[in-house]
Amino acid sequence: MPINEPLLLLAIVATALDGLLAGASLDQSIKQLPARRRIGAIAYSVYARAADLGAGIVWYAALGIGAAMLTIVTAIIALVQVAPKSVALPLYLAAAASLAHSFATSRAAPIMLSQRGVADNEIALKAIFDRFERWQTIRAILQAVTFALMLWALAGFALT
Repeated sequence: MPINEPLLLLAIVATALDGLLAGASLDQSIKQLPARRRIGAIAYSVYARAADLGAGIVWYAALGIGAAMLTIVTAIIALVQVAPKSVALPLYLAAAASLAHSFATSRAAPIMLSQRGVADNEIALKAIFDRFERWQTIRAILQAVTFALMLWALAGFALT
């Protein structure tokens, strides 16, 4: 079966967005969140409110929602067009992972936002960031898995 060029283009764009999202999430998990243990919860909260709860809200929301939606739409189009299994299977799995990381985000985001109410309470902030880190870890793993699945889907196009 010849390569479906519009589906391939959608998959390429979705993969690029999923890669950006996974990278941003891994940056937060690997670099930013651990830094709070060295600088303290209050200092980290000041940073997070300025960055993540400032311009970061628009950036993360647009990237997270956009990547997940485009990945899911790509999988739906692959289903409707009866794409070859080498393309369809990883797209379906990527769509499922996108739904899962969207759920994790729906748990993580309100936790991060809750720091606004306890700006100078070190103990409360530590508890908030510990809870956020658990959901963030799940989210980062799922986003990285989504990206890997999308790369697998792109490799599947080469087999068609």
